[in-house]
Amino acid sequence: MKLKQVLLAALAACASVAALADINVGVVVSATGPAASLGIPEKNTIALMPKTIAGQKINYIVLDDASDTTAAVSNTRKLIAENKVDLIMGSTITPNSLAMIDAVSEAKTPMISFAASAAIVEPVDAKKRWVYKTPQNDIMMSLAIAEHMANHGVQTVAFIGFSDAYGEGWAREFAKAADLKKLKIVANERYARNDTSVTGQVLKILAAKPDAVLVAGSGTPAALPQKTLKERGYAGKMYQTHGVANADFLRVCGKDCEGTFLPAGPVLVADQLPATNPVKKSAMAYITAYEGAHGKGSVSTFGGHAWDAGLLMAAAVPVALKKAQPGTPEFRAALRDALEGVKELPGAHGIFNMSPNDHLGLDQRARVMVKIENGGWKYQP
Repeated sequence: MKLKQVLLAALAACASVAALADINVGVVVSATGPAASLGIPEKNTIALMPKTIAGQKINYIVLDDASDTTAAVSNTRKLIAENKVDLIMGSTITPNSLAMIDAVSEAKTPMISFAASAAIVEPVDAKKRWVYKTPQNDIMMSLAIAEHMANHGVQTVAFIGFSDAYGEGWAREFAKAADLKKLKIVANERYARNDTSVTGQVLKILAAKPDAVLVAGSGTPAALPQKTLKERGYAGKMYQTHGVANADFLRVCGKDCEGTFLPAGPVLVADQLPATNPVKKSAMAYITAYEGAHGKGSVSTFGGHAWDAGLLMAAAVPVALKKAQPGTPEFRAALRDALEGVKELPGAHGIFNMSPNDHLGLDQRARVMVKIENGGWKYQP
């Protein structure tokens, strides 16, 4: 009898320890390197995320991949093997996020990417069933640009994008959107994120005499083609992607980006949205939190992608805890399943409705058209 009591006490103690297990979240961001203007606000946003969810302590382990694909994979494997994380968030850019998929799928650890390409989550196969993302898909934003072009008299377009998965994804998706809107792509150029000159590409674009130019880049490196085009006297319409929606881009591009159009998440111009916009309230909640920590005007859409990942986590964790304890394969699987079941969750960028076939979950409520005007962002109704 005495032995039985000792065993029962030991089991109770073990159960108590298990109940107090922390949830470890591994975060990989590009806080340095060419994508730093995207990764820094994401890193800053992690500090604003909840420290407890459903009574469980949340630990965030943040690693910088320096905008490098190899480092992103190395960081991911380290977080899984050494820190025993229950969830991976990141990375900042598409090439890095794509490279991380093998590591998380092998370890059966869910991942929420802050990068844009649809290829990160589509198709939802055996590997990508573990992967989610928060930024709008390229096709959603491509359609917004093509529609705007068609409505404003554009017939011919030149394209210049990064020579990586981001640029290639945009080239592919914009070609589909352009075809739908009867736009003719007359030039298709590429450049590297760390290039210091795009003169050759710009001369080819100018020779094609396009009505408009779309630059498919992200962060401050996206300013280079536009500044070069302006230096060479290009006077047509200019478009950028949602990859440039931060203050650093405005600072680097300066007057050369005045009048540029781009699609963006509602958070970029949340204060300008009508009260009836379904995303205004949740977008303003993020702005209030971020600017409260970093000052007025400091918020960026990229930090908003990280914020939305935190909201998804906060919605999924209580559901997963009903099935298993943190730190176990069962909990990671339950967390993956719970993320897939998130419905009507308002975030900084839109309303999330996940499903087994949709690991983004955003619809047209997640995009607005914006114009760069007087060095700032102007909502285009």
